[in-house]
Amino acid sequence: MAVKDFQNISRLCIAHRWSFLVLVFLFGTIANFAQNPQATPPVQEPDDTKPISVKTDLVTLTLTVTDMYGRYVSGLDKKAFTILDNNEEQEITFFSDADAPVSIGILFDISGSMNGEKIGKARNALERFINTSHPSDEYFLIAFNKRAELLLDRSRDGEAVLRKLTLVTPKDNTALYDAVYLGAERVSRGTHQKKAILIISDGMDNASRYNFGEVRRLMKESDVTIYAVGILGGDSGTTEGMMGQAYLDELASVTGGKSFYPQTNVELDEIFERIALELRHQYSIGYTPKDFQPDGKWHKVKTKVKPPRGLPRLTVRGREGYYGTPTANYR
Repeated sequence: MAVKDFQNISRLCIAHRWSFLVLVFLFGTIANFAQNPQATPPVQEPDDTKPISVKTDLVTLTLTVTDMYGRYVSGLDKKAFTILDNNEEQEITFFSDADAPVSIGILFDISGSMNGEKIGKARNALERFINTSHPSDEYFLIAFNKRAELLLDRSRDGEAVLRKLTLVTPKDNTALYDAVYLGAERVSRGTHQKKAILIISDGMDNASRYNFGEVRRLMKESDVTIYAVGILGGDSGTTEGMMGQAYLDELASVTGGKSFYPQTNVELDEIFERIALELRHQYSIGYTPKDFQPDGKWHKVKTKVKPPRGLPRLTVRGREGYYGTPTANYR
């Protein structure tokens, strides 16, 4: 065989060998891809804990009914209630007396005046409140001294609330109004329909950026109920102390809540338990105002309750009214 022919045959064999190797490589790659498919990106599930904002003209009221001895009255039906909106009777379209969970903002004063035994006693009383509350309650913990700080956001772990408060050291001034403002903002985005703020403080504000008028206006606009527990100190009888109590009384009153000033440790524990029980024995009522106009004006709401036959007069407590603007209810 000629040398030239031999070289041509060799080149042909090498070409076939490379073609074979390329085919093997491609086949192996395809087989490997088939055996190890690419991961599909996970589907993003909706976040059920994130509140959905719905524009609505429904007015909701959280009402507490008590008898002449201050005992909570449950079991009434909606026929027992009359709602007057600017003196005009309204049709009740939503009614519930269920023991429903609450989104609760706990505002805990850690200013310098809460030092010594005060903060420990307040924490112990708060533990009683948590133990009495609905097991599905949702907590927002805000501690405040010269500024308000969110320590725990949207948690159903009551023990976590108490653990956070074992690490704080009382110091500095008191930014109570800032704490209320932050608390209202957080709680309004809570999961549950019923919303409340529990203020635990021993004095009036002396460090906030917001003033009392601004905070009062905010609470009149919201559907958050305020409960205030004043941890009385040596300045409770002074002009400043009395003004502080008056401010707490007003904030609680406009929201349909209540303020308390226990004199003893036993009374302190009982009051925290009482607030927890009240939150579990409330009525939720809703109505759409007749001829509603989003004019921004204040609408005074009055609620009457008629006791069943044979029962003495009953007292009903709820928020005083609302501003006539379309609101975003968080559900």
